[in-house]
Amino acid sequence: MIFTKYIKLLLYLLLIIILGILLAIGLRVFVFAVFTIPTPSMQPSIEHGDRIVVNKLIPGPRLISNLFSLRDGATPIYTRLPGWRGIKRNDVLIFNYPYSDWQYLDLDRNIFYAKRCVAIPKDTFYIENGIYKVKGVADTLGHYPSQKQFYNIPSEQLDPNIYNCFPFDERYGWNIKSFGPLYVPAKGDTLAVHVNTLVLYKNLIIYETKKNISIDNDKVLLGDSVINYYVFGKNYYFMAGDLVYDSQDSRYWGLLPEDHIIGKVSFIYKSVDPYTGKNRWSRFFKTVK
Repeated sequence: MIFTKYIKLLLYLLLIIILGILLAIGLRVFVFAVFTIPTPSMQPSIEHGDRIVVNKLIPGPRLISNLFSLRDGATPIYTRLPGWRGIKRNDVLIFNYPYSDWQYLDLDRNIFYAKRCVAIPKDTFYIENGIYKVKGVADTLGHYPSQKQFYNIPSEQLDPNIYNCFPFDERYGWNIKSFGPLYVPAKGDTLAVHVNTLVLYKNLIIYETKKNISIDNDKVLLGDSVINYYVFGKNYYFMAGDLVYDSQDSRYWGLLPEDHIIGKVSFIYKSVDPYTGKNRWSRFFKTVK
């Protein structure tokens, strides 16, 4: 009887351990993730060395629908479960870097960026006198003091690699002090396709269709077919770092597809100075806004 009692106790403890492991896995997959920030590009909101908690319920947890094909070299295909809410302007997000190969938009599962969303689908985004704006929206977008400070730096003092930006085309001539207007596509939007619009949206179309785009006598070919219009299959976002003069963001690589987004940064649970190794206690459990 005593032996049977101990067996039941061990089985009970084993069940608790298994359920605990499953709960932990479920929380990490569906609810939250943790990351360490390796750069200063989001200062002062997030510092180099901050450990952050990311809420996957905004906009909703991602699942890889072709998980068992990845070992054969397949590209991951993500589906998203319903979340608490969609992405709003000024949300700080963690996402997969979209350009491991600078020429083509892709999804690098090993590189993660933290940036602030300053424009959402159907917005028309522009930068005027260094200040981030969305047509018809009066809200302050991004870190305003950093934008103002950067604008006051004479343009001739800036490295051209910093000053020049997306789409890096003389037909537009945009720079990081005067940019846009750039329409941010939403799923279902129809784009009139011609040479000028291709400069802005070519990589998005190639990413969605996995087909090459070429131009033949002013006709646009997607694969072997001539196209005059294109209907977007995804939502897109414009991402910007709070540290304006030191951030590799949408000003340089363009719009971010929705399937790259992991979640919204909620708070800093720990912070360690990367140069001294000391805890920055004032940043522990600080909410990121």
